[in-house]
This record gives sequence, structure tokens and C-alpha cells, in this order.
Amino acid sequence: MPGRIVVVGLGPGGADLLLPAARAALERAPVRYARTARHPAVADLAAQGLALRPLDGRYDEAASLDDAYHAIVDELVAAAEHAEVAYAVPGSAGVAEHTVALLRDAEREGAVTLTVVPGLSFADLAWSRLGVDPMTELARVVDGRHLDGAALDLGGWLLVAQVDDRLVLGDVALALLERMEPGAPVAVLAHLGLPDEQVESIPLADLQRRQPDHLTSVAARLPDPAPGLELARLLELARRLRRPGGCPWDAEQTHRSLTRYLLEEAYEVVDAVETLPTDARADDAAYERLLDELGDLVYQVIFHVILAEEAGAFGLGAVERAIHDKLVRRHPHVFGDVDAATSAAVMRNWEQIKKEERRADSIVAGITPGLPSLLYAHKLLRKAAAVGLEPGDAPDSLARIEAACAQIRAGGDVVALGELLAGAVALARALGVDAESALRGWSARFRERFEALERSAARDGLDLHSLDAPALAARWANL
Repeated sequence: MPGRIVVVGLGPGGADLLLPAARAALERAPVRYARTARHPAVADLAAQGLALRPLDGRYDEAASLDDAYHAIVDELVAAAEHAEVAYAVPGSAGVAEHTVALLRDAEREGAVTLTVVPGLSFADLAWSRLGVDPMTELARVVDGRHLDGAALDLGGWLLVAQVDDRLVLGDVALALLERMEPGAPVAVLAHLGLPDEQVESIPLADLQRRQPDHLTSVAARLPDPAPGLELARLLELARRLRRPGGCPWDAEQTHRSLTRYLLEEAYEVVDAVETLPTDARADDAAYERLLDELGDLVYQVIFHVILAEEAGAFGLGAVERAIHDKLVRRHPHVFGDVDAATSAAVMRNWEQIKKEERRADSIVAGITPGLPSLLYAHKLLRKAAAVGLEPGDAPDSLARIEAACAQIRAGGDVVALGELLAGAVALARALGVDAESALRGWSARFRERFEALERSAARDGLDLHSLDAPALAARWANL
């Protein structure tokens, strides 16, 4: 039979914060270990006749923290073959304890029988001291040694544990400074539950000046809006609109019925982008419109996700994970060892990776023929360039256009006209411009000028249809 290990949470402070069930488990076990002696309760228990064998030496012997954790677990499993073992860890046994996770793996493999006796977590004391109720506010605990940038983007309260040296504290401070003002308040919590407990609010800019120890943590209220939280609210709103008692129109929609709206909203976003200023100055009205149109487009994505959920296909998490992993795969020059110093090299790698992912014989297989013709031609030229078949630089493209014009003057047909338009797309590519956007921008300017012509004629009491060509041309030129 596998040996038995009882994991005991020591709580966040001295032995006075040890739960009765945890103390009883320690008193009952013939063999008692502590992950570290650097915990106030270990000395208190020793003074009360409950000595614990510390495993700090494993940290000194191991090449890494992960190696140390595995060595600790191996020693515990071996000791449990001869007698029941009590294993004491700081805080609560189920919170931020990697060795406990490894012991659970050992139990699943049949190497040991595990019992976990929880304790008071340092997080419980921290939230109490901060006046934060995790049931009513977004509040999370993260490891300062493995701080994930995504966790900082969710907003709400963040409690950073394991801030046990200046290097970790510096990393935490820099990560917070990317999202908060230097003067924003952060809380430094030290020695919670002990007589020398300290909870102090300081400006973020002063955080790196502190000297932390193994009983130090940092808390901050991250700024709103919280993208993750807002996305979750939007997702739930879309679900509600689809449910009985929601919106009849939403309830009737399908993936196919929504395609026209998806296209319309995408074009609305493009139109909003075209109104943005081309220089660095801010245009609040233009960005306000872009904000609105992007929201409409995001909702179309959410709507399709909800329909996929209802079909049992996938949810929003799968979509986010898929695009995240795809971007990592397609940027080996950032996340791998591929060298790509220029945009052209990046695009060549990108197209080759796409071809391999799709197991296609041709890199143009993934281009949708139903795209607008200018965009379709642009994508074809981009794919060709990925294998080194460049359409040429700006002078080459201009020569191509001139040759097409000569063919048209000589009585050329639609093929020559196609060559002319393809030359224009090639020229746009050579200039680093998207032909579809360029033509859309020209169309917007033409429309504005034409509407100005209509207003000018109306002010003068004229009907544009009644003007002859010279008069109309004169008005147009004078706008």
C-alpha cells in the first residue's frame, strides 16, 4: 500500500494562527517535515514540543527551484513508505504551493496517499487588512516570480505573493509602472499576523526602494477599464439576448444570417479609419467614431462565438487561445530562433508557415476568390513576393501602367485594362500603400467634394442637371 502524507497549512504567521485540525494532524504524525524553517510557526511549534524537520537544504543543493521542489517531494514519498508523514507548508496547503501540486501528481500515479489539511492563507489576512471582499470585487493572487502580463490587464485588485528579494520587487514595480502612474498608491504588506505586522500605502515610484523579505507581498488596485472583465460582461449580455425572454431578433439569427452585418461592420471600421488624422495630432471626434465602430465589429465576433457555443463547437476562450498560439507560431523570429530582420523576411516566413499549417500544395490556396478585386490582387502579389517573385519597384510598376495604357490606346480590350489595374496595385504595394484603402480614401474625398458642389449650386439656386459641361467643370475646379 502507498504511504500516507498529510499536508498541513501553517497559516500566515505564528502558531496562534494554526487551525486546530492542522495542529492535531501534526501531533498525530510520527514523522514531521516543514518545507522551510523560515516561517514563524515552525519556531513556535518547536518551543511547544512539536519539532519539524526543515527541508531548506534541498534549495541549497538544487540547481533550480523546480529541482528543489521535486527533491522535496521525492524525500517525502520515500519517508512515507515507513510511517505516516506530516508535511507543513506556509499559509494554506492548497494556495501557491508547487510541492503540493507535485504530491497530487504522485498520488494520481499511485505512489502515495495524500490528505490536505488547509490553513489560514496569507491572502485571507491580506484582503482583510486591505478591506477587499473578493466576492464583490475582482481580486486575484499571483506569484511575483512568475508575473504574467495578461493578469495585469484584467484590472481589479492584484495581490502579489513571493516578493522575497529586491530583484523580484523590481520586476513587480516595473510591470506595474507599465499600467499605472508613478504616483498611484500600492500597498506593501509585511509579516501579516505577527506582532511586527506592517501594512503601508506608498507611491508606486517608491516601491523599488523597499527591502522585502520572505514575508512580504504587494497589493495594487489596477486601473479600469478591465478588458477581461468588460469582455466577460459583453459575452454574458450576448447570451442573455439569445435566451428566452431576450431579444426576438437576436434569437432568430444564424451564422449565415449574420454575414452581411459582419461585412457591413468591417467596412464601417475601415471607413472610420480613413477619417483619422494622418499626422500625430489627436482628433477626438474621429477616434470616438472608431471606438464606436470597433465595438460593433467586436460584437459581431461575440455573436458568432455564442452561436458556436450553442452548437457545442467552441467558446470565446478557444478563439482567444487559438489566435494567441497562431501568432506565436507565426512569429518564430520573436519566440524562436529564426532570423528575420526585415518586414519582407517576416512575410516570407509567415506565408511559408501558413502553407505548412494548412497542408496546402499552393500558398495561394487560402486566398478567398470572393474578396474585392483590388484586395484580391494585392494578396496574390504578396503571396508571390513571399517566394521571391516581386512585381517590381515603383518605376517598374509605372512602366507596367504605361504599357497597359499604350495597349488601350491601340484598341486593347479588357485584358489590357486588367493589366492597368494590376499595375496600379503593384505600384501601391511598391509604395507601401494598400490599394483598396487608397481607392476608398480617394472615393471619400471625391464624395465630400461632390457634396460640396451640390451645396454650392443649391446656394446659388442652380440645378446641377441644367448646367452645361463647361459651367459644371468651372464650378468643380473652383471648389
